[in-house]
Amino acid sequence: MTSDGNALTGLWFDGQKYAPSPVPTPFPVPTPAPALSPAPVPVPEEITAEKTGHLPVFLETKKWLDQYFSGTVPDFTPPLLIRTTPFRKEVLEILLTIPYGKTMTYGEIAAILTERRRASHSKEHSSRMSAQAVGGAVGHNPISIIIPCHRVIGSDGSMTGYAGGIERKICLLQIESGDVSPDSLFNNPQRVSADTCRGFLLV
Repeated sequence: MTSDGNALTGLWFDGQKYAPSPVPTPFPVPTPAPALSPAPVPVPEEITAEKTGHLPVFLETKKWLDQYFSGTVPDFTPPLLIRTTPFRKEVLEILLTIPYGKTMTYGEIAAILTERRRASHSKEHSSRMSAQAVGGAVGHNPISIIIPCHRVIGSDGSMTGYAGGIERKICLLQIESGDVSPDSLFNNPQRVSADTCRGFLLV
């Protein structure tokens, strides 16, 4: 979990694909002065997520996650700062509109983007946005769960790639469906048991 001091900038599962390695500290750490500098500048102790857990945005995020994992629809959203390309940001903002317990396909997101470009008479209006391009943006979501990339599925309802792992994606959707039983989630052949689900989410 990372922040710029005011807004949440990153939230990853342990071992998540595309997560920074090592996970960046919430604030930039000054670079030590060169060894031959006539007046070395003291370098403050490195600030870590653990040491800055008291930040209001971290406390809000933890409260949001507590509500979510208890099966309750969070009644607020912590302040978010999406640091990415304009295209990826546009895709992630669409994800924020997907209601709790609902899903959207990559193709549907691509269609929304295509229609926006046509409506704005963009020079790109004549080309259709590809689901593959949308998938790339979804996969690089830096704020997992809160920006619900797990709610994006294949056109046939399949559980397609998820940077946090397919089983975690299934777990999150099972929580939102209100059923974490082994046979939930549209009878998906990749379904996982409730115990396995809880285990993944405690990582």
